[in-house]
Amino acid sequence: MESDDPVLFEVRQSHLNTGLRGLPVGTCLTSAVHAENGVSYGGYPVADLAGLSCEAVIHLLFRKRLPTPDEERAFAAELVSRETVPPLVHDLLAHLPRQAHPMEWFLAGLLYLGMSGKSGEWEEDALNLVARTNGLVAAVFRLREGWGAPKKPRPGLTYAERFTDALGAPGAHALLPEVLRLFHVLHVDHGGGNLSTFTGKAVASSHADVYVSMAAAMASLYGPLHGRANQECLEFVREVGSSDPKAVEAFVRALVAKGGKVFGFGHAVLRAEDPRAKVQYAFAEKHFASHPLVRTALALRAVVPPILKEQPKIQNPYPNVDAVSGSLLSAAGLLDPEYYTVLFGWSRVVGIAAQIVDERVRMRDGKGVPIYRPRYLAEAQPGRRLAPPAPP
Repeated sequence: MESDDPVLFEVRQSHLNTGLRGLPVGTCLTSAVHAENGVSYGGYPVADLAGLSCEAVIHLLFRKRLPTPDEERAFAAELVSRETVPPLVHDLLAHLPRQAHPMEWFLAGLLYLGMSGKSGEWEEDALNLVARTNGLVAAVFRLREGWGAPKKPRPGLTYAERFTDALGAPGAHALLPEVLRLFHVLHVDHGGGNLSTFTGKAVASSHADVYVSMAAAMASLYGPLHGRANQECLEFVREVGSSDPKAVEAFVRALVAKGGKVFGFGHAVLRAEDPRAKVQYAFAEKHFASHPLVRTALALRAVVPPILKEQPKIQNPYPNVDAVSGSLLSAAGLLDPEYYTVLFGWSRVVGIAAQIVDERVRMRDGKGVPIYRPRYLAEAQPGRRLAPPAPP
């Protein structure tokens, strides 16, 4: 009798020790990544959502539908009611060493948040965490940079505006709230299989709380192969140092000839220009076209793909979401790229938290996904024996 359980993927020897790349392990209710069309949230292309508020997109990921205007206002008020970071967290952050990376401060802050109070209910704690991440990240900036004590945002502001107000970045551009809103919406989720999301869900499968699980997820994001890409892209744009197409082309061709990496181009899944990059390029060109870093990023967008198309092994020569995001943040007044991974985490906390809730309380008719236990095959075969000990 044939099984009605379809075979989705055949695991071969060549798939082992490849980081589970491309191996399906579950389903994702919040977002998807399509090779040609890019990222979608709740079935909506990310480019269609790029003009929405952070609150609307957070509602979509947690409640699985876009809110009505009244629902959006009520949800925004709910997030405000949840956002207070306990003073204990600020006190603890203030004693961290300045030389530690901002992401290490963020990781510590997530654990401090969990220690300062949690309900034990997955969605309740997840929404509290999302609401409090604004104040936590702002406090990391302010205390580590010596900008002063943590600030309470003024009333009547949106999620992104409240974060910007709490941040109080010296010399910030007037458009920083809009830059951060756009950054947040575009980075909020990316399917279920990226390392940080998978790590957070795997830790939560042991029934570790959402704060500990998120700290583990952000530790994965901290790694240079994952979340530091926007920082590296800005450093690359600065290294190029020109917006003249001929100079940029000469720089890139010399780099490719010696086997160097062109940061901000290519993607593990996408096979077309990342729609999130298109949205950011359009915003940067409209509002910051005269900024030298943005001009260089725009020149790279024009010059790099034709060069990379000449390389037969490169499957995607197009810009990804990181190609211009660092230049845009810098143009808006956030000049230190060490903090860009923290900003990535500020956004991605939402998608990971929503996916943790889905796997804990929605999957398998409410039973949740079992604890993750992938199988590893033994290289050393059984049967070996130690030599008997020598007589005294």
